[in-house]
Amino acid sequence: MTNDRLTVAVLGPGGVGGLLAALLSRAGHRVICLAGDETARKLAADGIEVRSGHFGDFTARVEADTELRGPADVCLIAVKATALDAALERLPAKALGEEGLIVPLLNGVEHPALLRERYRSEQVAPAVIRVESTRTAPGVIEHGSPFVEVDLTADTAPRARVESFAGALEWAGVRARLQEGESATLWAKMSFLAPFALLTTRHGVPAGDVRTSHREELAALVEETAAVGRACGAATDPATALARYDAFPAATKSSMQRDAEAGRVLELDAIGGALLRAAERTGVPAPVAGELVRQLTPLAGPDN
Repeated sequence: MTNDRLTVAVLGPGGVGGLLAALLSRAGHRVICLAGDETARKLAADGIEVRSGHFGDFTARVEADTELRGPADVCLIAVKATALDAALERLPAKALGEEGLIVPLLNGVEHPALLRERYRSEQVAPAVIRVESTRTAPGVIEHGSPFVEVDLTADTAPRARVESFAGALEWAGVRARLQEGESATLWAKMSFLAPFALLTTRHGVPAGDVRTSHREELAALVEETAAVGRACGAATDPATALARYDAFPAATKSSMQRDAEAGRVLELDAIGGALLRAAERTGVPAPVAGELVRQLTPLAGPDN
């Protein structure tokens, strides 16, 4: 793999996957979006329309199909955790080829193990993304944050190939970094995401109200999550996490909150459930997280 033209498959061309697909296509790479019949037809015919204050408004041409039918240099997995099992039917290991990297951008910390059961371990290079981006209709992406940041890891994948893909992302306008330590990288995001997702969804309010009206609960949950993260190898600091919450735009909602408002299945198990399982495994008390997960479970849907 080089920084020359890559073939990039994108499994789940929604808010995150659709934005990255469009940026990579605009940078000159071959992009194949993998989705259901109707969405695939729409993307193949009309491309992906991006509305972004940061990148500008543009439409990128992409290929689209219901499953991967030929080798790809990279496959970005950008589906919700609740849809992962079904979505992977669109990504046959034989079609991907032995050299194709799999770069999951899912929330949570448990999906890399599932992917390594299904594909070769050296193909899996987990990553985390920080962005606010929403699919408002098939092939229409609203990018709201003044940044897109991706942290990649290469614990089991060839470092040179991951670095090459990081370069392709950088050239496309994404801030991409190769981080040391998969667990630490995933937990660095989880330590911020879990309190944000659980509290905004439980109380039905955006970030600004969480950090004011529910400050005590936020601080306690941040402490718990940071402690679990440290036990799992991440240098998580609760004071730093609270400072990030204070700097967040007040109107920001979590993706879990938006899913709850739309009546969609929640990623409660991938986020809250994974946090509690890690807490139990490491012997770290997490009573605030446990109570929030209990309260949210009736809203979470059949997969939780």
